[in-house]
Order: sequence, then structure tokens, then C-alpha cells
Amino acid sequence: MLNIFPISFVSKFGGILFMTFGQLTNSHKTAIQNCTHVFQNMENKKIKKIVLKSWENLGRTIFELIKLKKITANKNNINISGLQNIDKIIKNKIPAIYFGIHQSNWEICVPLLDKMDVKVGAIYRHINNAFVDQFVLNQRNLALTTNFSFYTPKGKKSAKDVIENVKKNNSVFLLIDQKDSAGEEIIFFNKPIKTQTGFLKIARKYKIPIVPMENKRLGNGKFLINFHKPFYNNEVKISDKDMMLKIHKIIEKWILENPQQWLWQHNRFN
Repeated sequence: MLNIFPISFVSKFGGILFMTFGQLTNSHKTAIQNCTHVFQNMENKKIKKIVLKSWENLGRTIFELIKLKKITANKNNINISGLQNIDKIIKNKIPAIYFGIHQSNWEICVPLLDKMDVKVGAIYRHINNAFVDQFVLNQRNLALTTNFSFYTPKGKKSAKDVIENVKKNNSVFLLIDQKDSAGEEIIFFNKPIKTQTGFLKIARKYKIPIVPMENKRLGNGKFLINFHKPFYNNEVKISDKDMMLKIHKIIEKWILENPQQWLWQHNRFN
């Protein structure tokens, strides 16, 4: 039903809905605790404001799924910077691991790469409700313009899909800011957190570049994707754990610069 309304209305409606009712949930307490951990010297009033804006961003992102195809189809909706950093990768069709975080509307990243002629496979977390999970997957797939890019649910199958994709000289996109109970303990905002490092092993084995992909919501239905300089995980003296610590420093900076648009509701620090 909401599909008949403009993108701006759908997005704003979702933002207001989540900002209103999100604070009544247990996830709101988690968000407050997470934000307080990161901003330990910040007043409670400012913490609450950040978290409320985070609820608004989450609501916008979820409701924008309905319009994901239209959002990503219009080049005017997404500003891109840092193209010079990935020019050779794109032109020479070099496989890469692109990473982002749950900030702004993270759903635009894979369709954008797909439209840039990057054959990309993306891992996503399965949603418990089968109907919702299928709906979200359908919206994601509808936003893709090629038959080469794909989404795969996290698990044994996704690991196999990603490796096979890399072997075909294709790329991978990952959101790397969530806790992984099977991961290694690596410092994130001054606390050891279970973190995925499997993608770093793939990057090292297949000698492929890692590209930080920063995402910001600009307002008025506009977004900014900034491709930072690629780097390699090929130094023998630098372990995967050390490299992940370096990556954590990168995404910490993104979060500190734009805290209202990060997913504080995830149980990241406990």
C-alpha cells in the first residue's frame, strides 16, 4: 500500500514510526547502553537525542526497502566520492572486498556496486520471520540490474558462495560492525568484542584489495557513498587480528563523525 506514495513520504513515515515506538522496546535500553559506552563523558540528554535519531534512521532504512529499486535507479539520489580510489579496480574488473557498516541506509550499497558493473555477492543475516525475510530478499533482488550479483544468508552456504565468487574474479560486500559469536576478540571502542575475520583470510589468500565504503544520509532523500583508498592484507608480519584492529579504527571514526545514523540497537558490546 505504501508503494503508491513518494519515497520522501514513505521514508519519513518509517522514521517517525520507529522514533515513536522504538524507545518503548528493550532494544532502546541496549542502544542507550551502547551509546553511553562510546560517549562516556556525554550528557544523558545528548545520548538520548543520538539514539532517537538512530531510531529515525533505522525506520527510514527499513521503510525505504519498499522503494529501494527506485532509490538506487535514480543517480541523483546517491552522490559518490572517492571514485579515483577504485578507478583501476572497476576498469580492470579486479575482484575486491568492499566493507561498510550499519549506517545511513546500508541497503543501497550492493545495488550501487551492481550498477557500477561490479559483480558482487553480499552476505545478509536471516530474519526469523519467514514472510519478512522473503519480502526483504525480494526487495533487495529487485534493486539489482544484473544476473551476476547476489545475496546469500549467513552460514556455511554463504562462506562457500563467497569463496566461489572470489574464485570467479568477482567481488564481495560485507557489513562488518556486528558481533560474531564465532569470531576473535578484537578491541572496538576500547572493549574486546567477538569479531568476524574470515574475510581477511580470503583477502590474504587470494591477494585481493579491501575497500572501505563509507555511507552517509544527507537528507532530502539523498545519500553519499565515499570509497576510501583500498589496502591489502598481505603483510606477513601483520596478523588478521592486527588488520581487523586497523579496520575497527576506520569504522570507529565513521561512527563518531555521524553517530545519529549508526545502528546502536544491536547488542554489540555485551
